[in-house]
Amino acid sequence: MSTPFFERWFANHFINRIGHKTAFALAMLMCMLWSATAALRTPAEPMAPAVASHEWPSEWDGVALRPLALSDVEQRFADRFPGAIGRMTDGTRTLVMREVSQPTRMLHPAADCYRALGYRVEQARLERDAQERMWRCFVAQRHGAQKIRVCERIVDAQGTAFTDTSSWYWAAASGQSHGPWQAVTVARPI
Repeated sequence: MSTPFFERWFANHFINRIGHKTAFALAMLMCMLWSATAALRTPAEPMAPAVASHEWPSEWDGVALRPLALSDVEQRFADRFPGAIGRMTDGTRTLVMREVSQPTRMLHPAADCYRALGYRVEQARLERDAQERMWRCFVAQRHGAQKIRVCERIVDAQGTAFTDTSSWYWAAASGQSHGPWQAVTVARPI
């Protein structure tokens, strides 16, 4: 049973519709002003400092490494990446190392990069190397180019290794894995 109060204030009359819309608009305006005031009073969160230089290993598996410059595209990507990116070679293999400071979707599988560059990715599988480290490996090939064997893995600060970027991301995002993390991609012509 409704009361005369509710009938009077919520009846479908022109003046009630205008009154309700005006009250809602004023409430929205108050919320916007409150948010703007809070944003002006709160200092902006500092951006993560850009990593100007990072000391990468001078050798990999006992073989000396020589640094390589990042391409313009890689450098633009690295400028936004939450961590550092470096490219090195031992004369035979090319290593891309990424130190990751926080969980990010910007760390994605190497197979995605190769596909985006026009390569066909085949023979994807998990493999152990001579040091018993587990890697996700595949062969990349594009028309008229030499095949490339690519292997990748991610290791957290406690030494836990991941061969799948999605499982790494969810472990890192949920606090089960702690950084900084080192992602290594090794590519060699075959």
